[in-house]
Amino acid sequence: MARAFNFSAGPSALPEDLLKEAAAEMLDFGGTGMSVMEMSHRSPAFQTIVDDAEDTLRHLLAIPDNYRVMFLQGGATLQFAAVPMNLMRTGRAGYVVSGNWSKLAWKEAQKYGEAVPVATGENDGFTRTPKVPTPIDQGLDYLYICQNETVFGTMMRELPDTGSVPLVADVSSMFLSCPLDVERYGLIYAGAQKNAGPAGTTIVICRDDLIGDGPALGDVVPTYMGYRLQADKGSLYNTPNCWGIYMCGKVFHWVEDMGGLAAMGERNWARVNRLYGFLDESSLFEPLVERDSRSIANVTFRCPTPELDAAFVAGARERGIQNIKGHRILGGMRASCYNAVPDAAIDALLAYMGEFEREHGHGPARQS
Repeated sequence: MARAFNFSAGPSALPEDLLKEAAAEMLDFGGTGMSVMEMSHRSPAFQTIVDDAEDTLRHLLAIPDNYRVMFLQGGATLQFAAVPMNLMRTGRAGYVVSGNWSKLAWKEAQKYGEAVPVATGENDGFTRTPKVPTPIDQGLDYLYICQNETVFGTMMRELPDTGSVPLVADVSSMFLSCPLDVERYGLIYAGAQKNAGPAGTTIVICRDDLIGDGPALGDVVPTYMGYRLQADKGSLYNTPNCWGIYMCGKVFHWVEDMGGLAAMGERNWARVNRLYGFLDESSLFEPLVERDSRSIANVTFRCPTPELDAAFVAGARERGIQNIKGHRILGGMRASCYNAVPDAAIDALLAYMGEFEREHGHGPARQS
């Protein structure tokens, strides 16, 4: 059976060559006679896997020595609580509400202290990233952003000036899709299931001085949720997602082989800009995000009616173009063009969009 053109927002496409490598190692990893899914997380073989994954990621992102790397579980959603539990030390932090995921993080943080909505894009329907007023309150424990909002397809292109306030960012949907200057952040985290590996692993990169001696809320925080503990235990306080970390390591090497993050960023912008260019000239499809806020990963658009949206999604599925339906909050369509989505998938989607517009549109036919 032919591989689908998979535009899922997550879990997303993985490089086909890596899936074949993993299949070949399924019964015997590195001569151990065991699958990675069977071996002890305390074994020398698995320690090699964890160490290699961290070393490769550090090289890819040029992560300074004073930042700790953790491979955790619970998804990015668990970090909505872990961040304030660990970093809200005076009980007051700022949040930029730019879409669905930052809004959920902001609501979660309200359980642990005062979560101040510094800026919001809700009045604009989240069609653009909100402008953060400056200077921000230097008494905040941190300023939180979701740099790329998967649901709405927005991306914060320029980071806010936070002064001495640490910047905390959920970078899940743009992680490894383009360069990141880690030193601009106090903490970043990403669910692996977009660009970094399979679902079930969350990568947290935190400046060492922010971890402190333990969680900000002390004894009320579950032991597992403490960054200091997880960092000191090398992500092995309890049994981690062994398979997920193993696959993440493979993906990190693959990104290196593709030329690193600068090359990946050029490739990804070129690909999504082909889609944005089509949408901007279309007589049928409407892009849902203002030009200066468009995502490098998630392209959102719609037809004039929900009926046409449904017809487009159904026709795409018949052509092997999968997971193009928009998030239930927004409707319409969403093409998540993550690293492992092949160029052929972009070609197929553009060709189908042109075909659909010629059949249902009211203006001149578009060419991809």
